Amino acid sequence: MEKENQITEEKIFELYGDYILNHGKRPLNIYRFAKDNEFEEKDFYDYFADFEQIEKQILVSLFEKSVQLADEVNMAQDISPKEKLLNVYYIFFENLTMNRSLVLMILGNNKMHAARISGQLKEIHREYVRTLDFKDWEIIEKAKEDIKNAHQKAREEALWLHLVSAIEFWKKDTSPAFEKTDIYIEKTIDTGFELMDNEPLRKLADLGKFLFKEKFKKN
Repeated sequence: MEKENQITEEKIFELYGDYILNHGKRPLNIYRFAKDNEFEEKDFYDYFADFEQIEKQILVSLFEKSVQLADEVNMAQDISPKEKLLNVYYIFFENLTMNRSLVLMILGNNKMHAARISGQLKEIHREYVRTLDFKDWEIIEKAKEDIKNAHQKAREEALWLHLVSAIEFWKKDTSPAFEKTDIYIEKTIDTGFELMDNEPLRKLADLGKFLFKEKFKKN
């Protein structure tokens, strides 16, 4: 027989998000959190081990939903891996913005804490990157397997660091509708796709000019 007050993962997300936004901190403990929201503590453990796991999963959920939405566009023929990833990122940052107060609370200002909370997001991001068909693999088509693997790992790490830097930029962005974050993503994403030629040097130069203007321009 189904419980009267059925708790779900989405419901816990909602209740937890409301709590930390209203109180500015995590609940005292899981028992109190469950009791205040009229469900059994043991039901909480059907989905999460602790509050930190909720925070990690919230970020993962936002990214997974972004991938699903982007798939409708990314199924089109002749769309490049870079365009596919950009489509995911634009939707992902829209989702982050829709939940900005919550995401800022979860990530906090400590980079070590943010890295820990983003651990599961990194794995999901890496799995998605592996689904992209990189055309410049042809450059090392005849290379040994270990070199190919090293190249793939380097690309995955570069693209992850790029996403981290974009999130950091978004956290500090004060432009209307966070439009400068979109510019930042577009100007920086190529560095993760062109690790095997000199194109990143030009891209980094462009990025340097952009960041210089952002930091030192007068309002």
